[in-house]
Amino acid sequence: MFFFTKKSKTINIQAESAIAVTPGVTTFAPSTLFIGTGGNITVTTANGETGVVFKNLSSGSILPVLVTAVTAATATDIVRLS
Repeated sequence: MFFFTKKSKTINIQAESAIAVTPGVTTFAPSTLFIGTGGNITVTTANGETGVVFKNLSSGSILPVLVTAVTAATATDIVRLS
């Protein structure tokens, strides 16, 4: 298992669960995201920053930022990894 640590935050590259995400106001435990079909996503970060937009994400990529919500997206097939 590989992981990165910064300021006591750990991003685990090996997930134990994968749950589909529907953009909206639902919050969840801090997680990284798999982007199935590319586009833009707007998220709330684990530190509480809201309205953070990641543009032009590639299909099949992993967003290596811990987020607690996906509030809007043109990207689809988003999966929460934790």
